[in-house]
Amino acid sequence: MPGRRDCSLRTWSEAAPGRTGGPIVLLTVFIAATLAWTGLSLVLSARQTAHVRRHRDAVPVEFAAHVSLDEHRKAADYTVAREGLARFETLVGTALTLAWVLGGIGLLHRALSGLLVPGSLGFGVAFLVAAAGIGALLDVPTDLYRKFGIERRFGFNRTGPLTFAADLLRRWALSLAVGVPLVAAALWAMRAFTGFWWLWAWMALLLLMVAAPAVYVRLVAPRFNTFTPLEDGPLRAGIERLLQGAGFRSSGLFTMDASRRTAHGNAYFIGFGRAKRIVLFDTLIAKSRPEEIEAVIAHELGHFRHRHMWIGLAQSAAVTFVGLAAFGWLVKQPWLLPAFGLTAGDDAVRLFLCLLLASVVSPLLAPLSNWISRRNEFQADDYARRTVGAAPLISALTGLARDNAATLTPDPLYALAHYSHPPVPIRVRHLRENAAGA
Repeated sequence: MPGRRDCSLRTWSEAAPGRTGGPIVLLTVFIAATLAWTGLSLVLSARQTAHVRRHRDAVPVEFAAHVSLDEHRKAADYTVAREGLARFETLVGTALTLAWVLGGIGLLHRALSGLLVPGSLGFGVAFLVAAAGIGALLDVPTDLYRKFGIERRFGFNRTGPLTFAADLLRRWALSLAVGVPLVAAALWAMRAFTGFWWLWAWMALLLLMVAAPAVYVRLVAPRFNTFTPLEDGPLRAGIERLLQGAGFRSSGLFTMDASRRTAHGNAYFIGFGRAKRIVLFDTLIAKSRPEEIEAVIAHELGHFRHRHMWIGLAQSAAVTFVGLAAFGWLVKQPWLLPAFGLTAGDDAVRLFLCLLLASVVSPLLAPLSNWISRRNEFQADDYARRTVGAAPLISALTGLARDNAATLTPDPLYALAHYSHPPVPIRVRHLRENAAGA
């Protein structure tokens, strides 16, 4: 059609038969980095598996009175099984990433070109949604094995096939409801605000970060679980005393019927300002003594007192700002598409390439992120120790590790690279040392 912009996607070899070279340095570096991160991940996972197996038949001395040998062995076997699946997922993810940059982007682009007008806003949204959908579909088999293989084998899964399918469809529907408008807005902004579209996108994401917790607890979470106000009694009274002492005002204190799907126990605080909510898993209440639950709440209040949620929000905002600014610069570079062997494309393809490039840069931030998170956990532990004492929190941490089959003997290097929380033995040691020195 005369005057129509050519947004078809071709590889450089298709566009120029006989050409034997091209700007493929970035592609080579990207593939090398992807394989390097994959290799490192597999090595760390193998270390974790070997270390846990090596200590499988001996409960650490400091936990011997509270964790039986059978429970310790169960945690070891559970950890090994999960690591085996994690290695498989790593390989699948790497294969998908390489498939995208070695021809998959062009294949998807051509497939959609027969249905929609290339270069249009609808085409761009469809391209990015389809790319995400392919990844989501590839996750289904491993999710099934995790739920009905590993989790069921170790006595944690209480989800039936129909519930699993319903949950999966609900998650996909919610992802589309949130993701499609965001993607459409981002692509529209790239056209309307060519120079600083990324700044508008950042401001929109910042608003979403602040609003998301309130939306989640009021609209999303109730679609999956039932939330009931914690009944009056000693536990509620004890928790309310802790909240009052910390100056914490919440929109409610709830129990969640987690036992419908899992035997794992947990608790969480979510939201900002008046929308803050405290949620206790019914599995946690069933397996823990009131003083242990109060210690868990005191730990979460430590995060509140140290403003960790607001600091975390600021850190996420800063990282997102830098990342989107980099995207804004990258999508304007004429060498971006040729670097991946592509001669033409639209904003959606450029944005997708930026996301792929981010996947090999983001692991560089993980050590710093984990260090900050572990520091925050120590600060929250110290607040709980000063508030309710070290013994209840030590008992709670030990019970959670035992009941959730968390290994007490992780490989130190693996934990350093992957754990956002300090391993339980280190947290317990830290609590005891501080209690002794108080």
